[in-house]
Amino acid sequence: MAGAVVAEPGPRLVARLIDTLIVGLPVALVARAALPEAAYGARPADNVTAIGVAGLYVVYDALLLAIWGRTVGKWLTGVRVVTAGERNGSVGLSRTALRAAVFALPIAARPIPVLSVLAGIFWVVNVGMVLEPTRRQALHDRIAATTVVRTDVDYSDVD
Repeated sequence: MAGAVVAEPGPRLVARLIDTLIVGLPVALVARAALPEAAYGARPADNVTAIGVAGLYVVYDALLLAIWGRTVGKWLTGVRVVTAGERNGSVGLSRTALRAAVFALPIAARPIPVLSVLAGIFWVVNVGMVLEPTRRQALHDRIAATTVVRTDVDYSDVD
């Protein structure tokens, strides 16, 4: 990684949980209020929530990563997204949008029964890739040529 200190899986997971709450909770609350289970059953609100969370997550993740290199969750956990092989610098909107879309696609696919199973398999593979000791790049990182690095490292001292 040209001296970059790759982020551990723990902070990455916590960052995703924080970001998912920031995006997902408002979407779920609005969907449940707009499509009450008593009137429509649970399925419409669940479908709208999945698709809404996926769409809003792409916008949230892509914009914040393109502007600051990190989301709120990544900022709180001390990690940032950089172009693979670099230590710092802007990733760019097209790359962050691709990264976010690959991550969010399985969320949007949840309402479709067969695709829901494939989405589950995707998540297992994605976690396995992050747990790989050397690269620690999830599928969305590999496709977008990005990596997640620690921000608490003085890179002027790292070769």
